[in-house]
Amino acid sequence: MKIEQIYTGCLAQGAYYIQSEGEAAIIDPLREIQPYIDKANAENAKIKYVFETHFHADFVSGHVDLANKTGATIVYGPGAETSYDIHSATDGEVFKIGKIAIKVLHTPGHTLESSSYLLIDENGNNHALFSGDTLFLGDVGRPDLAIKSDLTKEDLAGMLYDSLRTKIMTLADDVIVYPGHGAGSACGKNLSKETIGTIGDQKKTNYALRSDMTKVEFVKEVLDGMPPPPQYFAKNAMLNKTGYDAFDQVLKTGNVALTPDDFEAIANHEDALVLDVRTQSDFIEGHIPNSIFIGLNGQFAPWVGALITDLKQPIILVVPEGQNEEAVTRLSRVGYDNTLGYLKGGIAAWKASGKEVSTLESISAETLAQKVKSEPLNILDVRKDGEYEASHLENVQHFALDFINQNMNQIDANKTYYIHCAGGYRSVIAASILKARGFNNLVDIAGGFAAIKQTDLPITQFVCPSTLQG
Repeated sequence: MKIEQIYTGCLAQGAYYIQSEGEAAIIDPLREIQPYIDKANAENAKIKYVFETHFHADFVSGHVDLANKTGATIVYGPGAETSYDIHSATDGEVFKIGKIAIKVLHTPGHTLESSSYLLIDENGNNHALFSGDTLFLGDVGRPDLAIKSDLTKEDLAGMLYDSLRTKIMTLADDVIVYPGHGAGSACGKNLSKETIGTIGDQKKTNYALRSDMTKVEFVKEVLDGMPPPPQYFAKNAMLNKTGYDAFDQVLKTGNVALTPDDFEAIANHEDALVLDVRTQSDFIEGHIPNSIFIGLNGQFAPWVGALITDLKQPIILVVPEGQNEEAVTRLSRVGYDNTLGYLKGGIAAWKASGKEVSTLESISAETLAQKVKSEPLNILDVRKDGEYEASHLENVQHFALDFINQNMNQIDANKTYYIHCAGGYRSVIAASILKARGFNNLVDIAGGFAAIKQTDLPITQFVCPSTLQG
């Protein structure tokens, strides 16, 4: 028996390769499927099943392509309805893979069809649970992604409570837990950085598995402080349900080298978005006017999904040398399949052709501190709500990057704004979007709030009410 977790950091997502006696199964594969096929070929194994824990909202799965290329059967939990062929399993149904078995545990709550998969080893013992987005390490899946007109998020949270207590908490403490996501995913609130655990550990440490917790308490705690889902979640879930273009074709169309003239022509005539995926320092030093920065070195795919509202938006890329295929691939993972090429030779070629280059002013936190002492400044904090509420500069305007498209009317294009995030990645994203919308007086704060805290600028710190005296 072989179990391999294939973890993708930028999506905080775990896919799984399972093998026994020349037969293999893949659980929740990523969009690019060749690595799974190569792995099976190297092991002289045939991929027999592709198990999907649910209709994923945060990424486009590779299940359809994988089934088409290998002849594997796609398995979903009870009630799943798709536009392509699947096996909709019944609760408790068992699938054989060599000498081991996978048992379906229908665990609705995150979504209605959500299912966990229990691996039973060669000796008939419950060995591991592939829990998808039902159970994470430290958290559980958010119950607001499958709303119907007659079903509220409170209803789904109640289903999740029952699923956890009747299907998962009844398993032995030594059963290994392989979750669908880890820290950084928007599918939960409090996910652990660890990616493998046990049922016993989760019973001890996961707030949602407290033995004395009532359903009313569970519903309240799970929903408390849950931010709205990113706009692309519903669109990705629909792609996973209806199918999508073959990844090979998406890569062929998007991984095309463009001369500066061709690049400019597509930008002007195809209404294409120029997406710069280099580092923030590279973007600051020089970029194509009106381009948007979202660097491959950060949480690239989730920010693309949160900020580019049209999955069909034509995109052309400015990439670090040799990373053009990676950029197209990572866009496709969240359903952005309309990449039309990348700038051959990068910004150096653009400059050599005599075309215009823009820069972004950036100053240190120390320089900001000196400026604040001599004049009032307009400072934008673009971190998430929770980050801002925990600690922030005094007299600062909070302007969360997540909602920049909706809230742009809150700032004045005639004023100069100094922008910071936690470390410098998101502030450059925000500045690039604002620049493209006509806000020209922008200054990035290098190092973000981490650097600001090292200065003598006044910080407002959240104090837990229980620690207050008198």
